[in-house]
Amino acid sequence: MAEGRIDRMSVADARAAGAEHGLPDTLAELSVFRIALRNPSVAQALHGLLRNLLWSGRLDGRLRELIIMRIGWSTGSEYEWTQHWRVATGMDIPPDDLLAVRDWEASDVFGPLERVVLAAADESLATGKIGDATWARCRELLADDVLLVELVAVIGAWTLFSGLLRTLEVPLEDGVAAWPPDGRSPRP
Repeated sequence: MAEGRIDRMSVADARAAGAEHGLPDTLAELSVFRIALRNPSVAQALHGLLRNLLWSGRLDGRLRELIIMRIGWSTGSEYEWTQHWRVATGMDIPPDDLLAVRDWEASDVFGPLERVVLAAADESLATGKIGDATWARCRELLADDVLLVELVAVIGAWTLFSGLLRTLEVPLEDGVAAWPPDGRSPRP
């Protein structure tokens, strides 16, 4: 199996480096951190994003995971899609809802708030920012500046993760199936 552009540290070495730099063992075991820990300050920064947006954020977890899944799908980030499939299903988000992000505009499973945050993610990917009309709708439905800032940060952070994962060709962990559950990939 191709290792990617930068070899992963062994799990033992990644755990040791992670412990030295304040990362939990569970993160150090992931392929992305087994590579990122080659530059501990980058690994710490990535951990900070996860800690603040994934585990301590105020944005509804379902919304966050739908955004992440959309970014993973739209950018062709197999690692991002696959990892967050597990995160989202672990949060009891129905698999059909996760699959629906692939063509969310044609799906009837999403309400107005879900649709506008997915539109915000798409606009950010396409143009680098959320357009005025979508922003106004986000402001109306989220109605909280803290949540609006976090929304932009979530979109930006997982766009960053997608670029990092794809550029470094981070491999999935051993035994993890790609693009669950149907194996359909956005790539031709």
